[in-house]
Amino acid sequence: MRRPACFLLSVVATLLIICPITAAQTGDRPNIVVMMVDNLGWGELGCYGGGVLRGAETPRLDKLAEEGIRFLNFNVEPQCTPSRSAFMTGRHPIRSGTTKVVWGMLYGMTQWERTLPELLSEKGYATGMYGKWHLGDVPGRFPTDQGFDEWYGIANTTDEALYSSHYQYDAEVTVEPFVVEAQKGGIPRQLKPYNLETRRTIDAECTESAIAFMRKSVQAKKPFFAFVPFTHAHLPTTAHPDFAGKTGNGAYADVLTEIDYRSGQILDAIDDLGVRDNTVVLWLSDNGPEEIEGHHGTAGYWRGNYFTALEGSLRVPAIMRWPGKIEGGRISNEIVHIVDVLPTLARIAGAGVPKDRLIDGVDQVDFLLGKQKESAREGFPIFNGDDLFAYKWRNWKVHFIALDSMFGKPAKLNMPHVHNLLEDPKELYPVDKVDVSASWVFPVIAKQVVEFRKSLVIEPPIRLGTPDPYEPPN
Repeated sequence: MRRPACFLLSVVATLLIICPITAAQTGDRPNIVVMMVDNLGWGELGCYGGGVLRGAETPRLDKLAEEGIRFLNFNVEPQCTPSRSAFMTGRHPIRSGTTKVVWGMLYGMTQWERTLPELLSEKGYATGMYGKWHLGDVPGRFPTDQGFDEWYGIANTTDEALYSSHYQYDAEVTVEPFVVEAQKGGIPRQLKPYNLETRRTIDAECTESAIAFMRKSVQAKKPFFAFVPFTHAHLPTTAHPDFAGKTGNGAYADVLTEIDYRSGQILDAIDDLGVRDNTVVLWLSDNGPEEIEGHHGTAGYWRGNYFTALEGSLRVPAIMRWPGKIEGGRISNEIVHIVDVLPTLARIAGAGVPKDRLIDGVDQVDFLLGKQKESAREGFPIFNGDDLFAYKWRNWKVHFIALDSMFGKPAKLNMPHVHNLLEDPKELYPVDKVDVSASWVFPVIAKQVVEFRKSLVIEPPIRLGTPDPYEPPN
């Protein structure tokens, strides 16, 4: 039986205790490489119906999809910080106080949160991150304070690269962004300003740093976790000089070509280091596509951009390869959520999940290995900021708050809208408005919502801006 995403009170204990796979079951602890692109829509890659239709072939990522599983229903959060928090903690961001970023105040994960790199470090993994963080920009909340041995990249969002080119920009009164590097427990060292020039080269630098880290770890005979959160395709959509103008099809196509190339460099390095068969690779996007003109992407089959609760915001391209374990060429429309990454990778690495807090992610190892046909999850709540905008369950979506654009005004619906995503993938025709055939869905999803809200009473959410040290009240 598949479990709903919310915490049914009767099974909280079961969700909190996930048995690790032992070394005897998996052989040597596998290396783990996660490549995360920024705001790349479902419809961009060739293997998702894009590629040449977007002006740029994506042969390396199309090949990766042939070698592993291609998810058609991998879901994330509507914004960057929430998705990255969910990835790191296995918890919905509403629990962690990471539902949004409000400039000028403390944000990000508290030290109380237990992160994936922390769990892997405890199992002897070397951990390195190369790229965008966006989960805290003060001492105590940098990647090297949250489980990573080393970090090269940027603390916040990529549009900060635009700051210095703006009219009347004044570095004396604003936060000047920098490309930084840091070692575990240390203060990041500022290397150079993050501007339109360095924005073009940062993904190449992150790729080189990640490859060097993998090489060092292999030489030390130590399993590694390499997290490579690229800055592409987030605006400003500007490619490396080697790729700018290369396609002849515009800036976005150039960036798409570079994404494919950088991903290929890391895949080649895994092969060159002789660790392909013992390395799990997860490639995914953190959000749906940009909406701002000149930098916009496409969700392909779906409708919507990030900052909404539409499928185009939530469904992203995601591919996973584990040679000899995950069947190559597999395609799945089963629901998987980004919170599932932590318990799944933790189990693969021989670790467990924290037992002293609510964990929303479910272990998907048996599903990935083909031991069960269905995902271990049936649905999940969709928060946009601190508000519950929708709930997705099986092939159904119920919207409580309507929002079609990141520039629109959210509208609380007097009667929630129900969509059958098989019949109405673009969520244009609420079935409850034309007949009552979907009325049975309301009480099912209402129960899921009630149970999730009960879990927020059991463990009150951390509030945005909560300083460290933090300890839960219960």
